[in-house]
Amino acid sequence: MNKRSTATATIHDVARLAQVSIKTVSRVVNQEPGVREDTREAVQRAVAELNYRPKQSARSLAGARSFLIGLLYYDPSAAFVGGVQQGATLRCREAGYHLVVESLHDDAPDLAEQVDRMVWALRPDGMILTPPLCDNPQVLAALRDSATPCVLISPARDLPDMPSVRMDDTRAAEEITNLLISLGHRRIAFIQGPKNQAASGLRYQGYLRAMKAHRLAVDPEMVYRGDFCFDSGVDAAHHLLSRRQRPTAVFAGNDDMALGVLAAAQRLGQIVPDDLSIAGFDDSAAASLVWPPLTTVRQPMNEMAHEAVQMLTVSRHDDGETGPPHRVLPYELVVRDSTSAPGGKAELGLAPQAAPRPAARAASKAGTKAAVKRAR
Repeated sequence: MNKRSTATATIHDVARLAQVSIKTVSRVVNQEPGVREDTREAVQRAVAELNYRPKQSARSLAGARSFLIGLLYYDPSAAFVGGVQQGATLRCREAGYHLVVESLHDDAPDLAEQVDRMVWALRPDGMILTPPLCDNPQVLAALRDSATPCVLISPARDLPDMPSVRMDDTRAAEEITNLLISLGHRRIAFIQGPKNQAASGLRYQGYLRAMKAHRLAVDPEMVYRGDFCFDSGVDAAHHLLSRRQRPTAVFAGNDDMALGVLAAAQRLGQIVPDDLSIAGFDDSAAASLVWPPLTTVRQPMNEMAHEAVQMLTVSRHDDGETGPPHRVLPYELVVRDSTSAPGGKAELGLAPQAAPRPAARAASKAGTKAAVKRAR
């Protein structure tokens, strides 16, 4: 058989031709034990046919373990990054590993080269990728090419050759929108995150799903594009509350933006939650410290990072023949004082309205004492 012209053949090409995982190709190339003989032969045939030559960085990974795990992030939300870093650090410490945290700009022109240099310098035993890097094709290609094991946290979709861990963002967003509807809200605004963050679209889909299920129209003017930062929440509040027909509730795609809405609304003389209910997403530390404390979704950031490290350390010698694991972890809907039935001037956005029904108000207050657990 003539060898193909494959000067740029990658480990991904070999895995696809041999119909095995990237990890299995790496183990065969590095002459590691524990691979079935027929599988090893299939990989070797693919290597020969493609004339595959592993990069020096991949060969360096074949030596002694470094006991280093890398965490790559580019995220404007400090709460999310902090939660993931905390969970990863604790699990690494328990497993005898060290965590190295690096920030990479998602649209840097030399992003792939930065990843290559990092792998060469650190020789990590694995990498954890957070959004949006977990969906960046340059980053994924560089790690595949160097045969670096990695786990994706909250990717846009599960990949057949890389493990992942996530929560159900769409279902959680649907639940929190349903909560607002159950309190009597009909004009519910939504603040999206940036387009390059998969969670932004998933949470928006959950909001739309709930509105559609209750046959509530979505006014395009009630949907605002933010960037997961506090300032964009402030801007969104000024946009939404300047309309003649104001929303009675705002669901922000993360807590940072919800806090911006809360601050701006209070400066504009709005009473939360009488004039405006506000809900967020993440359950950041600040969510329970402000007044009124935020109704939000508790995202299992620590737990997702813990699971990612677990995949890289405990399961690193699996042959991968059954495919990489894709974990979906439970979340919690946490009801606090920032949401209630619409009242005061909220219903029209102009004139005072009748006070909310006592039963609805009592239900909202009761939520401050207990989180309503929801698991997929």
